[in-house]
Amino acid sequence: MIYSTDRILTTHAGALPRPDDLRDMVVAKSRGQDVDQAALDRRLAEAVAEVVRHQADIGLDSVNDGELSKFNFTDYARTRLTGFETRPATGHRRLEITARDSTKFAEYFIARPRRRDGQTPTVNICVDQLRYIGQADLKRDLDNFRKAVSGVSVAEAFLPANTPGTIEHWMGNEHYKSDEEFVFAIADAMHEEYQAIVDAGFQLQIDDPDLPDGWNCLPGMSVAEYRAYAGMRVDALNHALRGIPKEKIRLHVCWGSFHGPHHDDIPLKDIVDLIFRVKAGSYSIEASNPCHEHEWRVFEEVKLPKDATLVPGVIGHCTDFIEHPDLVAERLIRYAKLVGRENVLAGTDCGIGPRVGHPAICWAKLEAMVEGARRASKILWGHA
Repeated sequence: MIYSTDRILTTHAGALPRPDDLRDMVVAKSRGQDVDQAALDRRLAEAVAEVVRHQADIGLDSVNDGELSKFNFTDYARTRLTGFETRPATGHRRLEITARDSTKFAEYFIARPRRRDGQTPTVNICVDQLRYIGQADLKRDLDNFRKAVSGVSVAEAFLPANTPGTIEHWMGNEHYKSDEEFVFAIADAMHEEYQAIVDAGFQLQIDDPDLPDGWNCLPGMSVAEYRAYAGMRVDALNHALRGIPKEKIRLHVCWGSFHGPHHDDIPLKDIVDLIFRVKAGSYSIEASNPCHEHEWRVFEEVKLPKDATLVPGVIGHCTDFIEHPDLVAERLIRYAKLVGRENVLAGTDCGIGPRVGHPAICWAKLEAMVEGARRASKILWGHA
């Protein structure tokens, strides 16, 4: 865990641009197509080294592997778990993050049908005890990242992993007796991955869009009902993190990375205490898009947990506009004045690599963030 002791340090939320040739191989493998595994392993190791070096070269202080081995943000866990079967879908996935918006803006979603790339929609259903089977893939990711960071000078190296509640989004349950038993079973299975990342010497970033965007999935719930729903999943996450020092954990939350209205996102003030119930040392929170930038004011009333750091998103994935460094600096200074400059790191709203229009846009946004952090540091510390 790192603090901004003499300047604002910089990081990001996870996914970075994947080279086209690597993407083709990763997507093909995820679809069950024949892939030259040796060629994929070689190219993946090369690409991880390249993306780590690029992060260090532009001045990021806390870097990761770009999540290059993962087909997408949520579904990679299908390869890490067993105990479920995949069936043709008869409708939407069990939990749909656009459900609340689509009740109000049905015409918008009809006009923009989900892109399926010609693939038949499927649904995953838990039918047996869940177990972790991702040891080989995880070892590959750890080995590639360890080798890549050995050649650069950075303040911190982190790897992301999904939370039990996020995994629940894409997996139905026909085996466990209750939602609570099901989510805690996911937690028990994923604990092995969390522990292995920390044991390898890396920071663990827990990606939990479920905590805010579960609200979007469940349009019939009141705030009180949702808080009870989310609270149980926070308990399951803490169970999954048992035995791991909180200073080795960063929690990332967002309201879902889909490009859409986000008109009825649950306000941060209604769930910030649940976010801080997660036993983490650092909290990365979406904070720069038009729906959530104003929520910096929450921290006028709410205090960070003791010894924790805050990583507000100061650049975003919702637009291909490249944020001006002065705007980034303004955003950082707001937070620094509220929670202490040493407790703020510059971050991103979400993993921006696959969510902006071109890799060059992603890297330019990150460069703007680094420069904005430098300008904020000059003001906050009085030096260049």
